[in-house]
Amino acid sequence: MADTCGQIVLGSGLTVLSHPLMYIKVLVQVGHEPLPPILGRNLFGRQVYQLPGLFAYAKHIMKIDGKAGLFKGLAPRLCASTIGTVVHSNILQVLGGCQKAEGGSLQHVLNETTKEMVARSCATVVTHPLHVITLRCMVQFIGRETKYSGVFDSVVTIYREEGVLGFFAGLIPRLLGDILSLWICNLLAHFVNTYAIDDSMSHTGEIKNCSQAVTGFFASMLTYPFVLVSNLMAVNNCG
Repeated sequence: MADTCGQIVLGSGLTVLSHPLMYIKVLVQVGHEPLPPILGRNLFGRQVYQLPGLFAYAKHIMKIDGKAGLFKGLAPRLCASTIGTVVHSNILQVLGGCQKAEGGSLQHVLNETTKEMVARSCATVVTHPLHVITLRCMVQFIGRETKYSGVFDSVVTIYREEGVLGFFAGLIPRLLGDILSLWICNLLAHFVNTYAIDDSMSHTGEIKNCSQAVTGFFASMLTYPFVLVSNLMAVNNCG
């Protein structure tokens, strides 16, 4: 219980800190380009027109909605983070009694990845309605609507206009992306750590942790199209 509470507190803090970044990312994903391109240079030194960066986008949002505008959609996202952490933790506890293979073996990786997949999938399904509400609160910035003004009001609005299925718009590509990303990351990290890293090397633990982070980043890049499709499906025709 203490571990779960600690995860909730840590997850909530990270959610608050990263929310402006996610907000800007979502607006970019739906194609909102409020600022004109500026003349800059590419990697080869050639002059090209470039879209403004993260900080210019953030200044634009603050100019219109103030600093609080960077945290639009934070409430449902915090709720989703908290509920998802509890569900994920409880599912792992239920599956924890399963027989474990020898640590470090391929069978051990398969067993642990399967448990993590089930826990993540359950958490994703349970919290997806709040994820949909979060995205729709964010994209209202484009048209200056106030249709989704709070968690409970948004629930009523979505149910009235789209029924229960409206809460699960974009769920399938999101689930597929999460599952593929998890398996690619864990299997690739296992093969790298087993066959490419010698245990006799110094700082082996740090190197293996680094390889896990790199494979996670690589898996996220490969499965990004699923995230994009899911987010676009969640906000399609919601205005």
